[in-house]
Amino acid sequence: MLRIDAHQHFWIYNERDFSWIDDSMAALRRNFLPADLKTELKANDFHGSVVVQTRQTLEETRWLLALAEQNPWVLGVVGWADLCSPDISLQLKKLAEHPKLVGLRHIVQSEPDDRFLLRPEFLRGIAALEQFDLAYDILIYAKHLPVASEFVQRFPHQRFVLDHMAKPPIKPKEIDSWADGIHRLAAFPNVFCKISGLVTEADWQHWTRDDIAPYLEVAFHSFGPDRLMIGSDWPVCLVAASYAQATGLVKDYILKKAPDRLSDVLGGNAQRFWRLPQSAGCKGDALQ
Repeated sequence: MLRIDAHQHFWIYNERDFSWIDDSMAALRRNFLPADLKTELKANDFHGSVVVQTRQTLEETRWLLALAEQNPWVLGVVGWADLCSPDISLQLKKLAEHPKLVGLRHIVQSEPDDRFLLRPEFLRGIAALEQFDLAYDILIYAKHLPVASEFVQRFPHQRFVLDHMAKPPIKPKEIDSWADGIHRLAAFPNVFCKISGLVTEADWQHWTRDDIAPYLEVAFHSFGPDRLMIGSDWPVCLVAASYAQATGLVKDYILKKAPDRLSDVLGGNAQRFWRLPQSAGCKGDALQ
């Protein structure tokens, strides 16, 4: 079975478009492209990845699709389109012509309206995804979890995946409110969860696996091993950990918790969720 990094990014850095990369993240102020990731995938026994948008532009979505076409091991693209637009169906029809577009994402965590997910125009856009067999990545903070449950309840047939476990408050060691929200969201069987982005929610310089383990426990018991996917969040993870460290803590946790389900979390669930090809040229020559 393929091992798939379910959450990573590419970008060509410029200060204007990546203003969120502040001085504390100075190591990210450079280009990160497929050749860079290919090295990490090979070194860590992954066969491919799903790349996720960082800029909310159609231009970036088209660029990511072009990169995926040039690199067979980029198995899917989670892009962006204006889901609030009245012509979203026309946008999706054009984008969905590319077989590697597997879903869309909106950076909801940055919206000033904490109930953005429930805006009528956004709901209309989400309703259009099913027609094109596209999934939706939910990018939120822990405070948005109650709204997220209201949101997914409206779309029982739409495939959703929660990014970064809703960014649990690991550094301040707060868990109860977040855990309650995770339990409620996981009750919807059409919602999967990416175990990704955790090291950057912890103390970047001093995190330990023991800091993160309680949050992994909540995710595991809420979603179960059949709805969890591993994601590196590369290159963002590099401010707090190497690629091997970020993915290794997830691998080791699943090995201890459910070793017989490791292949599902490391790739099988991603293949099933995004309906990815069973081979896609990833083994053998693709990463050579």
